[in-house]
Amino acid sequence: MTDDEAGSRVRLPERALEPFVRFSLYNSPYPAHDRGCAVDLYRDPDRDDDLAPSPVAGEVLDTHERRVPNRAYAEATDHILLVDVDAEASGFDATAGGVDSGVDPADLVARMLHVDPAVEPGDRVEVGDPLGRLVRSGFFAPWVDDHVHLGFRRRDQHLLRAGGSHPLSLPVDPRPLEWDGTGTVVEVGETYVVLDAPTSGAGEWVGVAADGGGVLDGGLAHYEGGGLLGRGAGGPVSLLGYEVGTAAGRTVEWGAFDVLANGERATGLSLFCARDRGFGAKVVHPGHGLAVGDGVEVAFRPSEDPVRLG
Repeated sequence: MTDDEAGSRVRLPERALEPFVRFSLYNSPYPAHDRGCAVDLYRDPDRDDDLAPSPVAGEVLDTHERRVPNRAYAEATDHILLVDVDAEASGFDATAGGVDSGVDPADLVARMLHVDPAVEPGDRVEVGDPLGRLVRSGFFAPWVDDHVHLGFRRRDQHLLRAGGSHPLSLPVDPRPLEWDGTGTVVEVGETYVVLDAPTSGAGEWVGVAADGGGVLDGGLAHYEGGGLLGRGAGGPVSLLGYEVGTAAGRTVEWGAFDVLANGERATGLSLFCARDRGFGAKVVHPGHGLAVGDGVEVAFRPSEDPVRLG
């Protein structure tokens, strides 16, 4: 089943992606992302401010502060920001009605997290307008960059409960990038490294290719599951010649294995779609000891005790 064949999905307007350079439907351990029912949207990291651009247009309905898991690197509270969607101004009218079936885009409320809102109920926002300051949330793992979490619900649904958003369909078809599992470190954090491969020119949406086609999305395999975007069939899913999971539609349940970086057990791979310069795989590996310029080879091995986070 492809994105366009799945019923009852809200088709994300292409305009919603314009302020962002990276997105993921599945790279999260939280139920809101099960079956790709929310998308995490990442700004250009070279921006010199911490403002969150709005992915939708409409009227702000409400904001709610909430406490989050206690993390030394994160803030103590997060917010839920609700926007009554203006379907036409948000671009739904330009994407085959905005839905695959079952949901009227004129009846949608956008539910956004990880923003300290500078807007108030009754304010009007357009796509790209600043909503407020990005929050480094306690919901994030330490290797996760700041982002806007976006989901959609009907007005008659419970708008604050964690679950209940509609599965999303993509307005773009990310190009799969073939990768042999190797690369050179170009960015280093305490808990991760970013490689220079696979690579692509700026401007088109791309992601790491699964063997046999499609783009892999999610925390491989430190979260329970992920996604396979753009490939129609379910069944076994492999990467680097290794069977990493099984797909039911586009949702993948990861198998029991370890991710290795130069033979050492790492936490996993952080997989997403991007159009930023060069792309590059992100290896989650706390205490890695790697430096910019080091070579890395990623591989997999069976495990009776794989890393699982949430």
